[in-house]
Amino acid sequence: MKPFKFDFIILPVFGLLLVLAFWHAIAGKKIAITNATGAIVEEKRVGLIPALPNVIETWQSSRPYLVEPFAKRGEMDQGILRFTWYSLILVAKGYALALLIGTPVGFLLGLSPTFAKMFDPLIQILRPVSPLAWLPLGLVLFLGAGKEAGTWGALFTIAICSMWPTVLNTAVGVRAVPQDYLNVGRVLKLSPWKTLTKILLPATLPYMFTGFRLSLGIAWLVIVAAEMLTGRPGVGGFLWQEYNSLIYEHIILSILTIGLVGFVLDRLMGLVERRFKTA
Repeated sequence: MKPFKFDFIILPVFGLLLVLAFWHAIAGKKIAITNATGAIVEEKRVGLIPALPNVIETWQSSRPYLVEPFAKRGEMDQGILRFTWYSLILVAKGYALALLIGTPVGFLLGLSPTFAKMFDPLIQILRPVSPLAWLPLGLVLFLGAGKEAGTWGALFTIAICSMWPTVLNTAVGVRAVPQDYLNVGRVLKLSPWKTLTKILLPATLPYMFTGFRLSLGIAWLVIVAAEMLTGRPGVGGFLWQEYNSLIYEHIILSILTIGLVGFVLDRLMGLVERRFKTA
């Protein structure tokens, strides 16, 4: 049995403690100003960055959202995990659309030089466009959906922003398939479907999963912008509401939640990738 390496736990925990200590050191804190009789006449914040809440203040203010993570007190006053769940559902739908569209497009780009010459320049033009630019177009496209226009606009934005890594990595994977593999398929007189499933797909799978992981990260990133602009309940919507209310403790809570969920999603996709590679 291999000895357990504690540095996988100790070093990340030590790094986290250092970050928390640094945060607490530069953050502000409240002090009470008293008069000659000892009565408090004013409270003010002091510190390197006075407006930045420290670790203790952030915990105290965020505690209701963490202790009751699935509570629903109002549309925009819910537990942090309930907000996260709303965001994840929308991300899953948009991400599924991105894969359903992006994977075939990637295969076409890799297999057909004519298709690549026609559409690769267009892809390179559209790929760097910000989700903040796509969302208004999505809302316009789905105005007929009424109250659901925001949801469909967000799905459109997530799908179109997150599919490009899948498209490009799939195309690279198809182009990297050795010509000998395809020649063997021709000798064996494999049908196009069998050539795809028996030769192209297994050889391209590592490239595809690289694109899938990148696309998932972008999809999670886009949901925050989409919820902030549409006002939907979710982590992004909650962050935007607390920003408008100048509640910095909850902004920090939202940022930490977004980062942790993104980390977990990436690790889960890594597990799925390893499972397919060993299958």
